[in-house]
Amino acid sequence: MSAVQPSQKPREEEKRRIFADLTPLRTSADYRRLWFGNTVSWVGQGMTALAISLQVYDITGSAFSVGLVGLCSLVPLVVFGLYGGAIADTVDRRALGLVGATGSAVLSAGLAAAAFAGFHRVWFLYAIVALQAVCNALNSPARSAMIPRLIPPEQLRAANALNSMVMTFGTLVGPSLGGVIVGFAGYQTAYTIDAVAFSASLYAMWRLPSMPPERGGTEGGSSVRGKPRGRERASVLDGLRFLGTRPNLRATFVSDLFAMILAQPKALFPAVAALWFGGDARTTGLLVAAPAFGALLGGVVSGWQGRIRHHGQAILIAVAAWGLAIAAFGLSRNLWIGLLCLAAAGFADTSSMIFRNTMMQVAAPDEMRGRLQGVFIVVVAGGPRLGDFVAGSVADLTSPVVAITGGGLLCVLAVGVFALYARGFRRYDALDPTP
Repeated sequence: MSAVQPSQKPREEEKRRIFADLTPLRTSADYRRLWFGNTVSWVGQGMTALAISLQVYDITGSAFSVGLVGLCSLVPLVVFGLYGGAIADTVDRRALGLVGATGSAVLSAGLAAAAFAGFHRVWFLYAIVALQAVCNALNSPARSAMIPRLIPPEQLRAANALNSMVMTFGTLVGPSLGGVIVGFAGYQTAYTIDAVAFSASLYAMWRLPSMPPERGGTEGGSSVRGKPRGRERASVLDGLRFLGTRPNLRATFVSDLFAMILAQPKALFPAVAALWFGGDARTTGLLVAAPAFGALLGGVVSGWQGRIRHHGQAILIAVAAWGLAIAAFGLSRNLWIGLLCLAAAGFADTSSMIFRNTMMQVAAPDEMRGRLQGVFIVVVAGGPRLGDFVAGSVADLTSPVVAITGGGLLCVLAVGVFALYARGFRRYDALDPTP
């Protein structure tokens, strides 16, 4: 008799439809190593990011100086993001990932050494942050472009859901853990733990097979392998031209920009925490954490997405849901209702991200995946910053209510107009992917 009774199978299948599909972790040892290494390194990065901000404030006592930390990270990430993707389409992606992870580990070790030596200089911290962004710009496109080579196409959506959980978990746990460690053991301990944590990422990369980009693979998936590209130089401009001729892939970026630029309320959280909810820094922390909590929940209960074939429609609906949730937050004056609205927005954002990443990995040929991930990094890094500027400017000219609620409704309107124009994007079928 089988160990699993027939009555148990429907329950297991129903659970899979509700919760995240763990098939990629079960079936691919290489993906499992990469996923675990990414989880540990994301937590370490979040911990170090908070520690650096705290240390800069301790040295300068200036909030402006702390704000410059983000600028030092943003500029290299945007500048080198496109080139990191081009490099990932030229060289062995495993080797590039090793270089990026090694660089990050060395930089964290440098932070720890400086802290132990009592070398507290703001310019040094800014330089480390900028170099960390360069390493991330090299490492991230390589890691993302590896995934379609490690698992079959039908598991990519599940893998992207698992990856979204990694990023959100690191965003939630890393800073909290960093604050505790800095408070009890100092900056040097936090930086040392981060340097050690990167060894997990290095181990994962080391165990992976060599993965030079392929030429001649199918555009609709990775089931047919092409020939290695060798040392042929990949051009950033060629990647942008490719994106310009692929309307469905281009639409994934355009729809995401609607949410990030028009309905990005994060910069206004300190103001609304005080004005609307009568709170303080702890209230602001709750507002920041709520979308991340919703995003993590979206990854955990992502099993239902496996039944969705029309990914373009799903992205448009998710972006519109983000806009509606942000608009509702702008009208809320009860803290818990506001947190619920932000969590719903985070849930919608994760759903959109999972489908966007899956489309980029399935509908693009292997030789272009690195450059598309580079564009993705630039959009994700630059879009929210531009959104912060728009929200802050509108709030100063009018009010936070107009900036947040108006921005959310404008996002919904933009998605609706774009849906009328992007008919091919609405009809995109995961079973017949067309870039």
